[in-house]
Amino acid sequence: MSPVRLDSPGEVKCANSGNVNTVLKGLETIAPLVRSVDETPQPIPTKVQGIIPSWINGKFLRNGPGKFEFGNTHYNHWFDGMAMLHQFRIEKGQVMYMSRFLQSTTFMKNSERDRIVMSEFGTLAMPDPCKNFFQRFLSRFEMIEPTDNASVSFVKYKGDYYVSTETNFMHRVNPENLESLEKVDWTKFIAVNGATAHPHYDPDGTTYNMGNSYGSKGASYNIIKVPPEKKESKDTLQGAKILCSIMPANRSHPSYYHSFAMSENYVVFIEQPIKMDLLKILTCKLRGKALCEGIYWDPKLETVFHLVDKSTGEVSSVKYHTKAISTFHQINAFEEDGFLMLDMCCSDDGQAINNYLIQNLRKSGEALDQVYNTLSRVYPRRFVLPLHVTSDTPEGQNLNTRPSSTASCVKISKDKVFCQHEDLHGDDLHEYGGLEFPQINYGRCNTQTYRYFYGCGFRHLIGDSLLKMDLNDKTLKVWYQKGFYPSEPVFVLSPDAVDEDDGVILSVVLTPSQDKGTFLLVLDAKTFEELGRAYVPVNIAYGFHGTFSASA
Repeated sequence: MSPVRLDSPGEVKCANSGNVNTVLKGLETIAPLVRSVDETPQPIPTKVQGIIPSWINGKFLRNGPGKFEFGNTHYNHWFDGMAMLHQFRIEKGQVMYMSRFLQSTTFMKNSERDRIVMSEFGTLAMPDPCKNFFQRFLSRFEMIEPTDNASVSFVKYKGDYYVSTETNFMHRVNPENLESLEKVDWTKFIAVNGATAHPHYDPDGTTYNMGNSYGSKGASYNIIKVPPEKKESKDTLQGAKILCSIMPANRSHPSYYHSFAMSENYVVFIEQPIKMDLLKILTCKLRGKALCEGIYWDPKLETVFHLVDKSTGEVSSVKYHTKAISTFHQINAFEEDGFLMLDMCCSDDGQAINNYLIQNLRKSGEALDQVYNTLSRVYPRRFVLPLHVTSDTPEGQNLNTRPSSTASCVKISKDKVFCQHEDLHGDDLHEYGGLEFPQINYGRCNTQTYRYFYGCGFRHLIGDSLLKMDLNDKTLKVWYQKGFYPSEPVFVLSPDAVDEDDGVILSVVLTPSQDKGTFLLVLDAKTFEELGRAYVPVNIAYGFHGTFSASA
């Protein structure tokens, strides 16, 4: 499908840090997509329109918030909602749907007392009203108990599926019926206080992740390595180890990170100017403030790329700097001709995380327009990092000798290289509001050269189009229908694939204007034409991330 002209009641174009933002007016309210929904624990049939290719055989698993209040108490931030797990079972051209709330300790405690008793990222749980005044006063001096509300993604370790957030807790789940099997605590295996919900995988199943540790001297960033296989059937994270630790520039104000990048030989940690004030976070309960209020954006700082050798754990003494940018999701990273290409979805502002309050997502009219138009758009960019910088490497000149690349990398001093990106898009991407939730043909292309990536266009606070970018000529293919909001696109390779994009794209599409108007969308990944959709006769809240689990 060729790019289509997106219509809106009114738009004005304005420059913003080198990119052009389209100021929109008359945005549709999406409040119905950010509301509590019921679970569907027993599989139900969907109504298929068009054709779901018969070769697709497996389970499309999705994760995201599905409950935003208990009793008279409600969550403040989109990230706080209780995890709801979704399964679309695709077989012989038909689709069955089911969903379950994750039976986390947090969910069960809140349900038992019919109020929020466990604090989340943007919501501070209030003291138990049944306690006397003195007990409530003392409770403010207690540390916040980390949540196990694993609402971000599905991940795999040693062949098992887990749902994950960014604390020290994950839950092992059964992908067949979405039942919660076991709560797993990272701190029982290695000295980290949490891990991201976006690990990376080597072809043999070895898994890499990142997590912080906190001690008397402040924070450390840690690269984690988990072996690919179990030694015993009950194994979870046994054998996990810290590959190396990286010291923050300011150990009492470490960077927040949602993910990291990985090439064939390196882990790339992006230390960005989204900072965590540890004193504010440690005292948030005492001060009556949510944890998120300890996170801030410091545009005076540069972003630093740290390279770690995967085989030795050695951290490169050369640091690669760029201007202040923020990133939540990387696209890919690969090595070629002595360079490491780092492709990411980037913004020139890091304040978006605090704009995704539920009250903002539920606004309408001019108030909703204002929230959207204050956000900095996210665009795909490439940084080129020279891998062999030595004392003999000349300073003050562009080291990027790749003729097809407009990115630059200049040695500033002995161990500092300053990098400027190149855009991985044409001007037409501005019309679609930038791109987030990037995905690739991970099995074939992760850590390798590649041609295509997929994502959501963001002409709203959530994705409102699906995009396919061709890196050969930076052209787009687009799926867009006004009033419909697709989730992160997930690529599924066809069994007889020859080309990189031989397969389908799966996305869950919601609409706020129709009750129970949700459907699973299937696109031909090569042409981006719609093949079919499977209508789900229940309401679903807009979620975060998912994966496809192929049946044996």
